Amino acid sequence: MASSTQVIDDHLADRGIRKDKDVEELYLADKNLTECVDLSAFKFLRCLWLNKNRLRGISCLSGNFQIRELYLQNNELTDVSGSLRHLTCLEVLMLHNNQLTKLDRLVKEFKKMQTLKILNLFNNPVAQEADYRVFVVHSVPSVELLDRQEVLKGERDTAIKIYDQEQEKLRETISFGRRSEGPPNIYFPGKEQPLTKFELQLPRRYIKPDPNTRDLGNSFLRDSPLYATDDDACNARRLKKSVTLYTTFDWSKLPRIEARRQTNIAFDSPEIITHVYR
Repeated sequence: MASSTQVIDDHLADRGIRKDKDVEELYLADKNLTECVDLSAFKFLRCLWLNKNRLRGISCLSGNFQIRELYLQNNELTDVSGSLRHLTCLEVLMLHNNQLTKLDRLVKEFKKMQTLKILNLFNNPVAQEADYRVFVVHSVPSVELLDRQEVLKGERDTAIKIYDQEQEKLRETISFGRRSEGPPNIYFPGKEQPLTKFELQLPRRYIKPDPNTRDLGNSFLRDSPLYATDDDACNARRLKKSVTLYTTFDWSKLPRIEARRQTNIAFDSPEIITHVYR
């Protein structure tokens, strides 16, 4: 049985690599390894294959922070706690066909992996736990492909409803980016809340909002007159908010470059024209 040191030396020699800093990939798969020496010397290691061995633990990566792809499938791993959490650049992680248990401890290793896109955990005892897939989707929100299946939006929504109920309740109170405190007729009095006789005799701009509704959610109408219909309120908001400014230079009144070269007369700057669209 060859040692991991000898396997690494042979791998580098075959590729003519002499300096540790030049090592970006290491292929140590299917070498019948039961252990792996510390790989901290390879500071720029990006991809590591250790699959199809007999590893029971992984403690060789404490000094490697730039790994993006890690292949550990088909080993005898039972626990990886404290071994992977510092690999915050990981994008691909293969851990299937091992003996990993305790799902909650396992996903804590992935907490800081905000770029992890592909994750395989199938054929482990953890994959048999109740709500396994939903829990992983919730715990590792960056994952796009889990156990060779695309993570769907419906799965993310289900995970939020189960494991983040406070956020789900908050989302239910949000409408168009603002918190809703009640039905629209609170902000736009219609037939259900007719104006008084005195208010009907006043021009609309003098109608003051009900002080009991000034603290409610609509920021546009909070300090503005209340409107008789929803259409009036929408039109007023459109005219006030939906404004686009388009600025151009008027070059037509300036001579061309040939004419400017033939005279010493100074010319003014081009006129600025601003267009306003609603």
